[in-house]
Amino acid sequence: AQRRPAATRTLGGGYTRRMAARHPACRAHDGGGPVPQASTAGQYRRQGPQQRARVSPHEYHDANAGVESRPVSTSNSPLPITAVLPELLAALEATRNVVLQAPPGAGKSTGVPLALLDAPWLAGRKIVMLEPRRLAARAVAARMAQTLQEPLGATVGYRTRLDSRVSAATRIEVVTEGILTRWLQRDPALEGVAAVIFDEFHERSLQADLGLALCLDVQDALREDLRLLVMSATLDGQAVARLLGDAPLVTAQGRRFPVDIHWSAARPAGQEMDIAQRVARTALRALAEAPGDVLAFLPGQGEIRRTQRILEDSALPPGTRVLPLYGDLPPEQQDAAVRPGATGQRKIVLATNIAETSLTIEGVRIVIDSGLARRARFDPATGMSRLDTVRISQASAAQRCGRAGRLDSGVCYRLWTESEHALLPAQTPPEIAEADLAPLALELANWGSPDPAALRWLDAPPAAAFAQARDLLHALDAVDARGRITPHGRALARLATHPRLAHMIVRGETLGLATLAIHIAALLGERDLLRPRGAERDIDLRHRVEVLRDPGAAPAGFTVDSGARQRAQRTVGQLERQLAVRQAADRADPDRDTGRLLALAYPDRIAHARTEARSGEVRYLLSGGRGARLSGPQSLAKSEFLVVADLDAGAREAQIRLAAPIERSALLSDFAERIVERERIEWDPREQAVVMRRERWLGALKLEERRLEDADPARVSSALLDGIRTMGLEALPWTREARAWLDRVRFVARAMPEEAEMWPDVSDANLLATLEHWLAPWLEGMSRRDHLQQLDLLAALRALLDWNGQQRLDALAPTHLTVPSGSRIPIDYSACPPTLSVRLQELFGLTETPTVAGGCVPLTIELLSPARRPVQVTQDLKSFWARGYPEVKKELKGRYPKHYWPDDPLAAEPTARAKRRG
Repeated sequence: AQRRPAATRTLGGGYTRRMAARHPACRAHDGGGPVPQASTAGQYRRQGPQQRARVSPHEYHDANAGVESRPVSTSNSPLPITAVLPELLAALEATRNVVLQAPPGAGKSTGVPLALLDAPWLAGRKIVMLEPRRLAARAVAARMAQTLQEPLGATVGYRTRLDSRVSAATRIEVVTEGILTRWLQRDPALEGVAAVIFDEFHERSLQADLGLALCLDVQDALREDLRLLVMSATLDGQAVARLLGDAPLVTAQGRRFPVDIHWSAARPAGQEMDIAQRVARTALRALAEAPGDVLAFLPGQGEIRRTQRILEDSALPPGTRVLPLYGDLPPEQQDAAVRPGATGQRKIVLATNIAETSLTIEGVRIVIDSGLARRARFDPATGMSRLDTVRISQASAAQRCGRAGRLDSGVCYRLWTESEHALLPAQTPPEIAEADLAPLALELANWGSPDPAALRWLDAPPAAAFAQARDLLHALDAVDARGRITPHGRALARLATHPRLAHMIVRGETLGLATLAIHIAALLGERDLLRPRGAERDIDLRHRVEVLRDPGAAPAGFTVDSGARQRAQRTVGQLERQLAVRQAADRADPDRDTGRLLALAYPDRIAHARTEARSGEVRYLLSGGRGARLSGPQSLAKSEFLVVADLDAGAREAQIRLAAPIERSALLSDFAERIVERERIEWDPREQAVVMRRERWLGALKLEERRLEDADPARVSSALLDGIRTMGLEALPWTREARAWLDRVRFVARAMPEEAEMWPDVSDANLLATLEHWLAPWLEGMSRRDHLQQLDLLAALRALLDWNGQQRLDALAPTHLTVPSGSRIPIDYSACPPTLSVRLQELFGLTETPTVAGGCVPLTIELLSPARRPVQVTQDLKSFWARGYPEVKKELKGRYPKHYWPDDPLAAEPTARAKRRG
């Protein structure tokens, strides 16, 4: 590595092309060395049945084996895939990448790997085939082993997360998709593997897309001889072929057996029926109309259980069994649904989309398709996934329909109309477009390619979701700011679980709580193992921890899902082996430490109780900023802090489905590095005052607060100004003089445009915008609204003008005018033009209208009666005395006879009194 030239391209796993040249498989491919000898697996496959029978079953790794070889019915007609096998073999001989398109039931999953066993380029090495589901992997491997008349684990084996049957003799290894990713991370060269087959690639699982991207990277950087075969029934093969470097596209035509499709009739509005009832009714009808067993597709386990109850309560034909089929069932129950029924019996298999591909259920000739599926969708904005029931795609409908024609002609009942079918999307969205990308981001960082653009994708990871995933990994200390993996991130990548849970386990180990952390991770990776018997759902995760350790610890009103518990226990064993946990080292108290550990996995879901509604719902604020609620009577309702493991995301608030309590002291100690201390100095509208607090925050949660005694005066003043802006200028103590001063300045600015630069803008909008300039210096010591009453507002305003400006204002817009009677009358500048309101008698002898603004603007004279009521308004006194006064005199003289009403007002003496002076 020290001598490696700078130009040598480095593969994510740390290998280079220069190192690849020394790989034995590459030498064999390039003719640079001897071809490795075929392993005993190839010789074993060609031995006779008697010799095979001598092989001891103890030679094979058997961890909770669930599928046994058993006789099945077969047809004498060849599988459709048989016709294209020569073309496929020739294509793989000539090139390293091939795409195979074959319709459902063509036999590609079991026929192709067996056909490749004798290919010269295989040279005794392995074929690894990916299947999207555990059940399919086991079933496909069992069918191939049966075809070879061998036990599982000989030439053909399988490997899933919790179950495997492989041996040194295994040449075809069927694995679930996550297994390949871990294989590549551990051994990027894929030592001993000649070909990787991606079966049912049209399902577009996240792990399949990732596995293909990594295998293409391996081809480019290390293993030019590695063959990749992508097989699909309904995917756009041309697009995949382009991704694989314009690979050959081999197509098998035609379904093996025809399938008649029956469409549902349109239902009038208001007459919709529950999907479980519709499937049950259609199943009873199908049993009467068509031969064979029934396979019904439903979206989830809840619908399966309801349909099963309805059918079992109905008048089923004698000898008819109803069997569920979904991923969380124990293997023996899955096998019961898949294996052929006894002679004279019929079965109704109620399945999720687990039965959609790569799985032949013996005896099925009838398919009932609800047209629904459950899909997990991740929202980067909330950081949470939710399960949505959605309509399936046309491609998925074709796959389901094909289940009826695998062994004989069949019939498919679609519970939607033909016109509705045309509106379905053509393809199911790839999981990479909707999934939580945190596991993908960690795998890419561990591979050495933190930027997904460095790899080839059929659909690249969405930028927003990937950025959110990388932010999460950075918060978990798994990657640095540039997305490169850290030593802690490598420790997380070694654990076969979500990065959140892996972080909890690794950090839990440092706290001496590894075993409890592993138990929590195992529980969260499986379905809920507590089932209510008519009671409210129990959300306390601690009860699951107790039940995992002791099934007799189930709370009253609940039963234990034994299958989920067994799977969780197997996961515990797997994680303990990966971490090398020593049971004696665990010092956990489940009551106290469950929430503490859970917070390490979900630091964004620490919840603080904030309100309690009258309905009994307790509302919480999550540290990530989202609201959540706790419905119904729950023992955790009295907890101040919870950590939420499972949420049912809603439009406004998510409902808490699984949580554990955590103590405040644990938050303060375990998250000390994340807790931010802030000085909050801001205006509080409710208190009408500046709030001065020192607070401690964890995300969106305020953990502590206390009064800030030494607050910065400048910040207090700024907060008070914010409050004034919120309340408006009306909050200031406006006096008549202060308002009059504003009116005078505004008038002069309008009346003297040539002096506009001399006068400040004292509009309300500008006064609010410039509070820091003219008002802040006058607010010292003030922090509340009632303190503002001490403010000398007129002085603050007058400070906007210097001495010369104030003198100029007094000259152009005097506050008062002395009238002939000697009275000083205030001028009202709020009107335009300014107004002088004065009793008529005080102006006797005044011939010209008074002016302001240097004689430019005549005042509007509002003439008042002795009782100070308006009698006339004018801007031309001379005209008023000549024409208006005689009429006004007649009216006022009769109304106010004691007052002086001269015939010649210009020669009369002005007065403010009721009678003339003696």
